[in-house]
Amino acid sequence: MAETRRQSRNWMLLGVAAAAGIVAGTVAVYVRGSGDSNGGVASAECAAALEAARRVAPFATGEVAAFRIAESAERFADLSFKAPDGSDTSLDAFAGTTVLVNLWATWCVPCREEMPALDRLQSAMGDDDFTVIAINVDVRNEERARAFLAEIGIENLAFYADPSLGVFNDLKGRGLAFGLPTTLLVDGKGCRIGVLEGPAVWDSDDAKALISAVIAG
Repeated sequence: MAETRRQSRNWMLLGVAAAAGIVAGTVAVYVRGSGDSNGGVASAECAAALEAARRVAPFATGEVAAFRIAESAERFADLSFKAPDGSDTSLDAFAGTTVLVNLWATWCVPCREEMPALDRLQSAMGDDDFTVIAINVDVRNEERARAFLAEIGIENLAFYADPSLGVFNDLKGRGLAFGLPTTLLVDGKGCRIGVLEGPAVWDSDDAKALISAVIAG
C-alpha cells in the first residue's frame, strides 16, 4: 500500500512539472510576441531611415569609412539628456531634423581632438534640416567641460550634457557604444541611420557628402 501511495505521489509531481512547463512555454511565447509587436512599430516608423541608410552606404568611405550603416529598425527619440540651460530634453525635441549625436568627455583624448571638426561641421551645415548635438558625459565637474570648449574656441556647438551616462549606457546596451567618442546619425524621427565608434574628421568632404546624402532624401 505504501508503495502504491508513493507511485501516485510521483505521478502527481510529474503532472505538476509538466503543467508548469506548459505555462512557462506560453509565457515565453507571449513575451517574444510582444517584442515582435514593438519591433513592428519601429519598423513602420523607421522605414525611411533604413532606406536612407542604404542610400548613403556608398558614402561610408575615406574619413568616415568606419561608419556602420543601420541594418535594422531602431528608434532613439526617447534618449534623454540635459539642454544647455540645464533642463531635461531628448532627441524627440529635434523631430524633423537629421541629428548627428556625438558622445564625448574631457578625459577622452580623441574626443578632444575631433571637437573642432564637429564645430566646423555645425558651422557649415547646421540649419533646420541638420544639427550636431555633442553630449558631454563627464560624470562630474561640468564647468571643466564648458571651460575646455571655450579654451579651444568652440563657437557653434551648444553644450549638452548627460552626467548620468544614461545615453552612453543605452547605446552600449544596444551594442552601439563600446567607448568614446561614439557618434550616432539619426533621422527626423529619431531612427538610426548609422553609427561610428571612434574619432572621425567630421568636417571632411567625405563626412559632408554622407550627411548631404541623408538630407537630400
